[in-house]
Amino acid sequence: MTAVNDEPDTMAGYPLGTSSAESARLQRQSDQLRPHSAALLHQLDLKPGQSVIDLGCGPSGILDLLSAAVAPTGRVVGVDANPYLIAQARDYADRAGLDNVEVLVADARHTGLPADSFDLVHARTLLATLPDPAEVVAEMVRLARPGGWVAGQEPDVECAICYPRLPAWDRLRQIFRAGFDRLGADLLIGRRLTELYRQAGLQDIQVVVHAGAYPADHSRRTILPDLVSSLRPVVLEFGLSDEAELADLDQAVRQHLADPGTLVMSELMVVVWASKPATARRA
Repeated sequence: MTAVNDEPDTMAGYPLGTSSAESARLQRQSDQLRPHSAALLHQLDLKPGQSVIDLGCGPSGILDLLSAAVAPTGRVVGVDANPYLIAQARDYADRAGLDNVEVLVADARHTGLPADSFDLVHARTLLATLPDPAEVVAEMVRLARPGGWVAGQEPDVECAICYPRLPAWDRLRQIFRAGFDRLGADLLIGRRLTELYRQAGLQDIQVVVHAGAYPADHSRRTILPDLVSSLRPVVLEFGLSDEAELADLDQAVRQHLADPGTLVMSELMVVVWASKPATARRA
């Protein structure tokens, strides 16, 4: 068995790295955001036999939901640039018996897959991690068949709430945003989704915004300290904090969030879907 480096390679393009802890967080996220994704697919009314793709699927993405939506004869493709995550996605699909799912190592900006191939092209929390999200949207449009769907789900972290207020929470948010900013990524990308879709030539654009406030026993309640933990190599590299401060902040924030009386909302989740024109526009 080939050993897998458990240290994040943040310069490989994904700012949160590829540690086992981050892979586990991504798997939890698939479960946490499942209701949003299920509601989105209900709106799109996919049919058996259609072809769909999940860009940046990570270790599971929404592969199971897509598989069920187009079964038994439909085709599901999962794409991620990280071979480690794709290996996990293959294992996940095998264990879940998702026989109509295939997963591929490819860059979501340039997949190399044929144009006009999919009835739905989907990406979730992918654009927020990349310096040029318009490249991914352009590829999504290229991959969608004429009349097909393009859909995305992205965060906007500006409207976060933690009450009673905790200075350690504010500081942790500052560090998190600064880390993403240094890498050219945009944690406010959710508000830009409709504009990006419109500029890419999509039509019939629809949007829903979810504001999740999670109870003390919910795994997504600690999304901020979990994300900062994954971003730690970037934070240290750019001198945004040090080991001692990160440890103190993590402990203080987790203790505060463990109190059922604390209200926390870490981000807005913006869900957008639109259709690719059935015919090319005239100049």
